[in-house]
Amino acid sequence: MIKLRIAEILQEQGHTKYWLYKQLGLSYQNLSKLMNNETSGIRFETLDTLCKILNCSVGDLFEHTPDTDE
Repeated sequence: MIKLRIAEILQEQGHTKYWLYKQLGLSYQNLSKLMNNETSGIRFETLDTLCKILNCSVGDLFEHTPDTDE
């Protein structure tokens, strides 16, 4: 399973979810879905913007974890 590490990166950088919401321009509901890994897709534009705001690479945003369903 692949999950987004947005919450972890925000914590490492000392930022809040609200701060990212104001910077990103997504609805708060869509940002929450991204952060809770409740979405099945993400736009390249959104990835690019996240990388710029969080000053990280695309690879930093993702974590691969073993599938627990198998």
